[in-house]
Amino acid sequence: MATDFREALRAHRERKDEYFGEDPHSPIPPDERDAFDGLDYYPPDGRYRFVLPLHEHDEQATVKVATSTEGERTYHRWGEFRFELDGEERAIQAYKADPEDDRLWVPFRDATSGEETYGAGRYLDLEPDHHRTDDGEWILDFNQAYNPTCAYNDAYECPLPPTENWLDVAIEAGEKAYH
Repeated sequence: MATDFREALRAHRERKDEYFGEDPHSPIPPDERDAFDGLDYYPPDGRYRFVLPLHEHDEQATVKVATSTEGERTYHRWGEFRFELDGEERAIQAYKADPEDDRLWVPFRDATSGEETYGAGRYLDLEPDHHRTDDGEWILDFNQAYNPTCAYNDAYECPLPPTENWLDVAIEAGEKAYH
C-alpha cells in the first residue's frame, strides 16, 4: 500500500506541474510560465499519512474565515481529526462550505509556514471517492497538502486557516513555498 500512495502522489504532482506550466487557467502569472519548471515538494513520507475517523461535532457551527484580501467566507465547522505525531496527540478541524456537500476542507498552518512552506498555510481537500475507506474512515494525508492559489498570484482571494488549525509541529510533507 505504501508504494501505491507514493506512486499516485508522484503522478498527481506530475499532472499538477504540467497544468501549472502550460494551462491558460494556471494560477502562475502568464509572464512567469515560461520559466516555471515545477513546484517544490517534500518527499513522500508515510509518517504524515493517517487513516482516521472524523469526530463530527454535535453542532456544526458556522464560522467566518478571513481571506487573503481582508474579506471573509463562511464555513461550517464539521468535525475533528485526532492523530498522533512526534509522540503527541494532535487535533485538526475539518470544514464544509456547504453542509450538503460530502467533501471536507482541512486548512492548516504549521511550524514550516513562512519558512519552508507558504506563510499563510496550506490546504487538504478530502473527497469521499478518494479519501474515504470502505469502513467510513478518512485518509488524512499531509503529503497531499497544497498551497492556495494566492501563493502564486496576488489576484486570487484565499481563505486563511483558522487559528484552531495552527499546529505547533512541523508538517514536513506536501507542497513547499513557491518562489
